Amino acid sequence: MNIKQFYLEKYPKDELGNEINEDITFVQLLDNLYTSDDVYDCIGQGCDSIIRERLFTQLAIELKKPYDHIYYLWLGK
Repeated sequence: MNIKQFYLEKYPKDELGNEINEDITFVQLLDNLYTSDDVYDCIGQGCDSIIRERLFTQLAIELKKPYDHIYYLWLGK
């Protein structure tokens, strides 16, 4: 699923959603959590922690994992 498309449909009033990278998917976001320490490069430089949290929440839902699982992947724990 395309992250930007998901985000703009779910949060149409959040103008920062337009800063999300055009082509990134949730699979790529998960891969980034395993291979890189800068999730903001993956999501988009103009994005903030609220966008990150919302995307992590959706990723957790899709993986059927608790939010903490995704958050700790990001922290490297």
